[in-house]
Amino acid sequence: METTTAHGQRLRRMIQGHLLSRAVCVLADLRVPDLIGEGARDGPELARLTGTDPDALIRLLRALVTFELLDERDDGFRLTPLGAGLRTDAPASALPSALLAHGQIGEAWQHLGNAVRTGTPSFPDLYGTDFFSYVDRNPAFREVFDRSQADGLALDDLADAVDLTGVRRIVDVGGGDGALLAALLAGHPHLHGTLLDLAAPARRAREQMRAAGLDGRCTVVTGDFFASVPAGGDLYLLRQILHDWDDARCVTLLRSCRRAMPPGARVVVSDLVLDTGPSAVPDESAALMDLYMLTVVGGRERTIAQFHDLFARAGLTIRRVTPLAGRTAVIEAVAARSVHEE
Repeated sequence: METTTAHGQRLRRMIQGHLLSRAVCVLADLRVPDLIGEGARDGPELARLTGTDPDALIRLLRALVTFELLDERDDGFRLTPLGAGLRTDAPASALPSALLAHGQIGEAWQHLGNAVRTGTPSFPDLYGTDFFSYVDRNPAFREVFDRSQADGLALDDLADAVDLTGVRRIVDVGGGDGALLAALLAGHPHLHGTLLDLAAPARRAREQMRAAGLDGRCTVVTGDFFASVPAGGDLYLLRQILHDWDDARCVTLLRSCRRAMPPGARVVVSDLVLDTGPSAVPDESAALMDLYMLTVVGGRERTIAQFHDLFARAGLTIRRVTPLAGRTAVIEAVAARSVHEE
C-alpha cells in the first residue's frame, strides 16, 4: 500500500500533468520537431527559427528532455523516437492532436468544471456555436481536425473485423473523407458503396474516391443523417459517430438506419467501449476520452450495456461484439422487429 508521502507525490504529478501537456503542445505548435528533423539543432538556432526567447526555449527543451521527447548532446538537441512522433511526416503523426489541444479544444478543456456542473459542453459557450458547426465553418481548423481523426487509426484492422458475408452495398453513415469505405471497396471488388455526410466532408470523399479509382463503385451524397439515410444497403456502417452525440440523438440516428434497412441488413458500429464495475480493468485513456466528449461535443463513451439500450430503443438487437485494440469494438446489430411495429 502506498504511503501518505507516496500518495501526495502521485497526486501532485496528476495536478501538474497539464503543465506537461502544455509543454508538449507548445513544442508542436512551434514546429520544433520538424525543424530538428533527423539531425540536431542547438537552442539559439531553434530560437531564431521559431522567433522565441533563447533562454526560455532552451528551458522548455530541457524540460522535455526529462520526459524523453528530446536528447541534448554536444551538437544540440535531437529527437528521440517518442519526440519524432510530433513531426509532420511521422507515421500516424500526433502533431494534429497536439495542435488542437494547444488551441480551441484545449481551451474548452479548461472549462471542464462548467461542463460537469451543467452537463452540457463548454465549446459552444466559448465559440458561439456547436463543435461540428465550427468545424464546418473554419476550413483551416477542419483540416487539422480531420488529420487528427486519422492519427493511429488501424483502418486495415477495422476493415478486417467487419463481416461482409452477403454484403453487396455498404452505406457509410457520416463517413467523412471516405477512408474506411475506400479501404473496404479496394479490398472487395464486388462491393459498391454510398457515403453520406455534410457538404464539406462529402466533397473530400468524392475527391478521395476519384483519386483511388473507386468513384465508379461509390456514390457520395450530402444530407442530415438524423433525418434520413440512403435506403437499400446491406450494411450500414457508423465509425466513431455515436460517441459524438447524446442518447436521444443516437436513438434518432439509429432509427433512421432502421427505417432504411431492407430485410436481412445489418448495422455495424465502431466505437470505444467502456469497461465499468468492480471487475473492470482501468483504462485512463478511455476515461479521459469520455470527459473529452462531454466537454467538447456533448457526447459520451458508453459501456456495452448502454449500447444494448440504445439499439433496443431504436428497434435493433446487438448480435455480435468484436473487440479491437485500444478499447475499440465493432458492434453488429440486426432489426429486432419490423418497421411497422415501431
